[in-house]
Amino acid sequence: MERKKNNLRDLLMIHGAVLLFGLAGVISKDITTGSMMITFGRVFFSSITLYILCMATRTSIKLKSKSDFMWLVITGAVLALHWFSFIESVRVASVAVGTITFSTFPLFVTFIEPVMFREKLRLKSVICAIVMLIGVFVLVPLDDLAGFSPAGLAWGMLSALTYALLSLMNRRFSAVYPGSVVCFYEQCAAAVVLLPFVAVMRPAVTGIDITLIAVLGVFCTAFAHSLFVSSLRRVKVQTAGIIAGMESVYGIVLAALVLGMLPTARELIGGAIVLGVSLYTTVSENKGA
Repeated sequence: MERKKNNLRDLLMIHGAVLLFGLAGVISKDITTGSMMITFGRVFFSSITLYILCMATRTSIKLKSKSDFMWLVITGAVLALHWFSFIESVRVASVAVGTITFSTFPLFVTFIEPVMFREKLRLKSVICAIVMLIGVFVLVPLDDLAGFSPAGLAWGMLSALTYALLSLMNRRFSAVYPGSVVCFYEQCAAAVVLLPFVAVMRPAVTGIDITLIAVLGVFCTAFAHSLFVSSLRRVKVQTAGIIAGMESVYGIVLAALVLGMLPTARELIGGAIVLGVSLYTTVSENKGA
């Protein structure tokens, strides 16, 4: 009973994290500076927040070995590459291409996780990931795919692959360290990797931009990623990845509530598919605890 209760808590933590991820898209609409500055600002404010959080809760940020430090730095670099490749996919192609290609990451996770952790490949996870991807296709307007390009597709697939690897690497660390500690090192490493690009580009930024980016960093990055990583201690990355597909649905709901942007019939159909798969995965995973 206790295990089932903990499993439900972890599943709810994933949904909470994904809800905050969806909120990030709504907040970003009012930010005027470039994507690179937004990304750097998120990890910068997130790093500070996570450090303060660890100090306030007296959570030790000391790692068990130099090897763990090295791998967390590498994971942070993978995080930076993920965000850069996603932005580049959108820039070279379109938002639709970037979104759809990124949404293939549960498929990567489904096939890589059993190999990395010597687990059995679950047919249910494969089917759910494919159906989830179909739902995302329905969500995106077909006319937006006019921006398709091989380069945009390649960047988008790299974005999906790096996010899958990032999630799997976080599963390993979440079994050893609190989510806030794992995210602290990763966010710091990502900030260091992105700093030279921001220094060269010198993007213009307003006071309102800084305020909104700080909100993104504190709530939609620090807290969201800490929740997501912490939940991986007991939840398979395959399951977490499928639930993460709810980000597009949460984004639509938040856009309707905050910005007054009502969903179209297509978005309602695609959202229903994604929501159905996510609910099925959540319920079946909790029953199997």
